[in-house]
Amino acid sequence: MAPIRLRAPSAFEQGFAQIRDELDVPAAFPQVVLDAAEASTADDSGRRDALDIPFIAIDPPGATDLDQAFAAERRGDGYRVFYAIADVGTFVEPGGVIDLEARSRGTTLYSPDTRTPLHPPVISEDRASLLAGTVKPALLWTIDLDATGMPVDSSFERATVQVREAIPYSEAQSRIDNNDEMLVLLKEVGTLRQQQEAARGGVSLNLPSQEVTETDGVYSLEYDSSMPVENWNAQISLLTGIVAGTTMYEASVGILRTLPPTRKQDLRRLRRQAKALGVDWPDHVEYPDFVRSIEPTDATTNAFLLQAARSFRGAGYLGFNGEQPEYAEHGAIASIYAHVTAPLRRLVDRFGNEILLALYAGDEPPTWAVEALEELPSLMGRAKSKESALERSMINFAETMVLEPQVGSTFDGFVVDLNEKRGRATLQICEPAIVANVEPDGLELAQELRVKLVSVDTNKRSLELDIVD
Repeated sequence: MAPIRLRAPSAFEQGFAQIRDELDVPAAFPQVVLDAAEASTADDSGRRDALDIPFIAIDPPGATDLDQAFAAERRGDGYRVFYAIADVGTFVEPGGVIDLEARSRGTTLYSPDTRTPLHPPVISEDRASLLAGTVKPALLWTIDLDATGMPVDSSFERATVQVREAIPYSEAQSRIDNNDEMLVLLKEVGTLRQQQEAARGGVSLNLPSQEVTETDGVYSLEYDSSMPVENWNAQISLLTGIVAGTTMYEASVGILRTLPPTRKQDLRRLRRQAKALGVDWPDHVEYPDFVRSIEPTDATTNAFLLQAARSFRGAGYLGFNGEQPEYAEHGAIASIYAHVTAPLRRLVDRFGNEILLALYAGDEPPTWAVEALEELPSLMGRAKSKESALERSMINFAETMVLEPQVGSTFDGFVVDLNEKRGRATLQICEPAIVANVEPDGLELAQELRVKLVSVDTNKRSLELDIVD
């Protein structure tokens, strides 16, 4: 069955706008913020000239808010990784109107029909964005790795860079497959870092995600599928976050991204669910090694991975100044870790970066950044909650819009979650990409079902399904 698509751009866009209004997503920047952004300029003093480094940015097609760019070279039997990060801080006056507006937003919010940026577009899509072919101020990481992919030295400084090209993941994967010299280094380093992640006991879940796509006014619901290059590229960001977090932790000042370790009762629950699903989990295999080996290839493995994702709960931010926090690790990464690689789209990164610049220069971190450490976790918590609510509401609405003409039709799906306390079983319907709830009575994880669409309410963003067999 082919994915269901619907051409109704005005109806979709009205619904998306209504959701943004309900969630108080800002429709525009105040004029005073736009004026300040227009007047902002970069401070070019003391920057390293890094125009000779052949940076490549890898982002989704059409992206204009480019936070990072990658380059690498061999260094003996190891590697030197260069990672350029957008220098947002040079355009934002601490305590000024752009800063205060960014604190109220927390993160860039994405809707199928628009983007609600953290910073005014003149900064996020132009002056600070690492667009191909433009000379830009940047924050430059230089990280030396040994032959096993372990970092042995690093530096962090303000620089001037030029991204040679910006390419989508599909092109990057194709060029790796055809032995492009620079991108083969991304594969080599990314693979080594994956091996280091496994050695640490870290976990990267390969979960399919449900998303609303729009092409020429036609909206559809699909499950995305990742390419290997996406995971290798993500490992460069993780490497940088680990080096950054460790540096701040050792200096006893900064802000970390944390996640509690998986609880023993959650691991026992997962083992029971694996057994119920018929997934063979040998007793001697530890959780990180086992879950890393699972690919979402069928109903059973999809259901298990979604259950495994539920074991990672309690992610947050931890600011500290003067002493090292007692618990500082990110449980899934199995390391100290910080968010520092997406300052165009995430508020917390700018503060961490300014603290890191001072630490690497041997200076005291700026007072304004240190004073914000207490407030940042709550600001980011509110922003992440709004982001999650927006994403779920957008998908719920798109589901009802896409399915409204299909009332009376039947679809194949399987049970990916059971929550009897809430009286809910969650179904994953493959075509179209729908996640919906039904009564849990008598159902089992990974059970295959045929369901009939009984009714749809686009205003309430809800639908009703009956199990046929």
